[in-house]
Amino acid sequence: MSLTLKLNGVDHTVDAEPGTPLLWVIRDELKLTGTKFGCGVASCGACTVHVDGLPMRSCQTYIEDVEGAEITTIEAVGDTKEGAALQQAWQELDVVQCGYCQSGQIMSAVGLLQENAKPTADEVDEYMSGNACRCATYQRIRAGILRASEILEA
Repeated sequence: MSLTLKLNGVDHTVDAEPGTPLLWVIRDELKLTGTKFGCGVASCGACTVHVDGLPMRSCQTYIEDVEGAEITTIEAVGDTKEGAALQQAWQELDVVQCGYCQSGQIMSAVGLLQENAKPTADEVDEYMSGNACRCATYQRIRAGILRASEILEA
């Protein structure tokens, strides 16, 4: 099945079977490897992308369901003010440990800051609770999101 996807502002024609997860098209067909495979059942958040501006788990989002949608991956999220602020905060605070989950963490955090530009620590924890980090850098992730909120305010 041939589909056209708008990924990071560029139209791509891909050939994929119905029921193919968006994650595999992004990684295998389009060779954008910033979006990670974590669990395959949408419970860890490593594969988070934005579909029409909303964070979605790409491992359980089927390719035929996103034709015509605007899809953004970690490779382009820095083009948004929230994404740029988060990337700056991540670097300032040295948030990353192993880094595997971080693209999903940032993609989810962008969604949070787009909904709530000035979240409390508790609101960050609640919103981000669906993102797993095996290194347990949750305190640094929270601090990074709160710092990004400050950057956005400035």
